[in-house]
Amino acid sequence: MPLHTVTYASLPEMAIAPEAIGFDIDGVVADTMEAFIRLARDDYGHTVRPEDITCFEVEQCLDMPRETIGEIFGRLLDDPLGSGLRPMAGAVETITAMSRRGPVTFITARPEPAPLARWLETRFGREVSRRCRLITSGDHDNKADFIRACGLEFFVDDRARTCRMLAAEDGISPIVFDQPWNRGRHQLPTVRHWGEIRALCGV
Repeated sequence: MPLHTVTYASLPEMAIAPEAIGFDIDGVVADTMEAFIRLARDDYGHTVRPEDITCFEVEQCLDMPRETIGEIFGRLLDDPLGSGLRPMAGAVETITAMSRRGPVTFITARPEPAPLARWLETRFGREVSRRCRLITSGDHDNKADFIRACGLEFFVDDRARTCRMLAAEDGISPIVFDQPWNRGRHQLPTVRHWGEIRALCGV
């Protein structure tokens, strides 16, 4: 069979101002995949590899009881610090540099802000977290309104469906943060790591 090559759209050539771009949390700022795999292995006896997570809805691709998956994600939502949730490599340095130039905005589908606010303050430091806006939308599909309300032009998310929905909105340019579960599901501009985001924002 011939090799199928996916060509993604180009990233902006001009540096993006920190106040013009927003970020999802899980799978973008926070290494939720690492935490899920570690908790599944250490606390529930399930071996999961990153390449096994081929769907955003992990129940569709993992041979694990739904109850176990729900319990792990519940722990990550309710107690990200206690669950050992870590920032993605390079996220702390990049967000710290961005926060010196302008406010950094996070819009997450998580329902409650308090656990995540504590996580941000602990992992990024009090001074950086004070220069960040944290918005909990409670739903993956309603981020466009919050993005507009914050005056953002660009938004980085790991969920392909969210990015495709944002691409249909006027004035919003989504950027996909590359993860196993979004590969082959879009043809949108993509970043692979926080080094690319740092270069994109010129910080």
